[in-house]
Amino acid sequence: MYSPQLPLASGRVPSSSPSSSFSFDAQHADPGGLEAALLQIMHDHHHTSLRLRDQAERAKKDAIQNAARVSDLLVDAVNSGVQESFINEKRIEREIRALAVTIARFMKQTNQWLTTTHAINTAVKEIGDFENWMKTMEFDCKSITAAIQNIHQA
Repeated sequence: MYSPQLPLASGRVPSSSPSSSFSFDAQHADPGGLEAALLQIMHDHHHTSLRLRDQAERAKKDAIQNAARVSDLLVDAVNSGVQESFINEKRIEREIRALAVTIARFMKQTNQWLTTTHAINTAVKEIGDFENWMKTMEFDCKSITAAIQNIHQA
């Protein structure tokens, strides 16, 4: 930033005698005079304005940097939650696939057990049928034996 050259004041200053007035410019000004004080005030004001403008600019840059930092922190916080959710989702999907495989294996095993129990039931029925047939055969044999003995004794 630059500081432009300030214009010099010129004006009429009343003299101690009412009849005389003279022209006054900064080149002939008394260093402790009114004009020098005004120039000093203007110079101080100008430098204060520049300093305030610089401070405001620095504060604006700091505020922008802080806002960017806050924004980054918020995005990181949200992203970490999203990332954690994504990881959990993938873990749940893996567990679902593993459970589906386990369920399929158990279904196959259950079907094998059902087939085996059906075969056992069938075998037990056949044994029951064979036992029944044997009892029938035994009864028939006893009947035939009794008939032969009756014929033989008669």
